[in-house]
Amino acid sequence: MQNKDKRNPFRAVGFDLFNTLVVARETTLDEAMGRLVAALRQSGFDFDEGAFNTHYGTAAAWHIERSRKSGKETHNRFWICDALNRLGNRLSPDDPRIASAVQAYFSAFYPNVRLVPGTKAMLERLQKHYPLGLLSNFTHAPAARKILATVGIEKYFKTVVISGEMGYRKPHPRVFSALAEGFSEAKEHILFVGDDPETDIKGASQSGLLPVWMTYARDHKAPFNSGIFSENKGNPGDAVLRVASWEALFALLDGHLPRTDPRP
Repeated sequence: MQNKDKRNPFRAVGFDLFNTLVVARETTLDEAMGRLVAALRQSGFDFDEGAFNTHYGTAAAWHIERSRKSGKETHNRFWICDALNRLGNRLSPDDPRIASAVQAYFSAFYPNVRLVPGTKAMLERLQKHYPLGLLSNFTHAPAARKILATVGIEKYFKTVVISGEMGYRKPHPRVFSALAEGFSEAKEHILFVGDDPETDIKGASQSGLLPVWMTYARDHKAPFNSGIFSENKGNPGDAVLRVASWEALFALLDGHLPRTDPRP
């Protein structure tokens, strides 16, 4: 596998994070909400948990829908602030008590995230032949970076683009441009591997990268699902390159370009 091979036009490989390189346990989101509520109560807020959760869900859905339409990233602090204000408070999203609650929320992810089997070995192998990058839709960038450190893969990436730092999220072309700039490569020479048909596959294709649909999490019915964060659970079509294992990705980069990968 050589990136200078005339059969292989790719000079860099980018990856999505959740449900591509890592998955999380089924209880993660419930644990995160429990920690968020506990942190707010420790800060002196008194509210009915059921009412707060309802308002939080409504606010999150509203902000995320706006984000999808504009391409601009949102942040959890806005959802928390809106939920608390609907319960009779008058707060700013920059209130330090909300910042503490955000930290508490994401602290549930670190012990619950695990690598897709073989991911570290795959990155180790690919790094010998290609510069690697990460492009993730993640509202709170410090948490995304801590997850990379926790699972031990941050060292493999030449460039890391996180929507919470960029201010834009996939499928907006700005984030794919930032990935290409991090590589110092033209977009047509970048392979992008992701699980979401809308943000990863369609987004990469429209921005001029070649997308590869990674279906490990879907095929194995991974318990953690991004829920309101997931853009599209459909099928991007038979013309899109698809892999369900890292061995299939190696075959693709060797120039064999299989359309499908047999189910494990």
